[in-house]
Amino acid sequence: MTALSQETPAKRQKLQQVIGTHNGTFHCDEALAVFLLRQTDKYRDADLIRTRDPAVLDTCNIVVDVGAVYDESKQRFDHHQRGFTEVFGHGFTTKLSSAGLVYKHFGKEIIANTTQLPVDDGKVEKLWLKLYKEFIEAIDAIDNGISQYPDDIEPKYRSRTDLSSRVSHLNPAWNQPTDSQTVDTQFGKASRLTGEEFLGRLNYYAHAWFPARDLLFSSIAKSKETIDSTGKIILLEQFLPWKEHLFELEADETSSIAPGEAIYIVYPDETASNWRIQAVPVSPESFESRKALPEEWRGLRDEELTKVSGIPGGIFIHASGFIGGKQSIFDHIWALGSSLLFCRQ
Repeated sequence: MTALSQETPAKRQKLQQVIGTHNGTFHCDEALAVFLLRQTDKYRDADLIRTRDPAVLDTCNIVVDVGAVYDESKQRFDHHQRGFTEVFGHGFTTKLSSAGLVYKHFGKEIIANTTQLPVDDGKVEKLWLKLYKEFIEAIDAIDNGISQYPDDIEPKYRSRTDLSSRVSHLNPAWNQPTDSQTVDTQFGKASRLTGEEFLGRLNYYAHAWFPARDLLFSSIAKSKETIDSTGKIILLEQFLPWKEHLFELEADETSSIAPGEAIYIVYPDETASNWRIQAVPVSPESFESRKALPEEWRGLRDEELTKVSGIPGGIFIHASGFIGGKQSIFDHIWALGSSLLFCRQ
């Protein structure tokens, strides 16, 4: 049994909350679970005990990844017991690890505390689901031995740089000391590592991903008013990551964005003083466009493009027709109108 805390003895006496988890070899899920608990109001300054002794675990206020019990009312969050089938819900079907269990029950509070949003704010719910999809679920799957691909598909290469692998590498090697103090120190590093990455992802989704969603939504409405009332052309006044948001908004039954409506996105180039036009793909990962730019324009550049298209300011059209460049926004809108007309003929 080992106890980990960075608090002074006087402060430890004042604090009564203790987190329990197993000792020995550690994994990504309980390392993250402990970090997440320390982002909550109740367990922010809790001590940590690493042990497999049931009598000692019974003295802890909350236990994760050990004890063979999942019972929120008793603050017990293990997933190794026979018959455990808990999943996150909301369309997710991956069996939870201790990280997923803690996140399921405490995640909204953690997000609200970190972002300074009310816990009942709609953005907290969306961030809670987003972080599970993009960060937590893979940790759950790896810890439970769930392959990312069907067993009959052989990966073309190995990856050992994911978060779970990097946490595993922090365990002492077979020929290094494995005393409790050494392992506990490494566990602390692992917990901080998982926590830093979690907070980094949360910071991105709260302060970059979400604002892009809001901007896209407003840009769609404005484009319908000023550019194209049918919604086929969306004008972005600044570059932003739009693709994922567009498909999510189209799939949202509460959204006014019709599925498949948008055909082209116009946005300023991030580095050059010109504009880009991009055809919306049929799905977020697809290379196929809903309506690629006309075949006759593809692969052409500069004066040749201007001559063939009859539209000034041509810079390039990709050979596949999914993206192109124009010198001004007006050239782009003209080109898009021509493209839509061309494709209807």
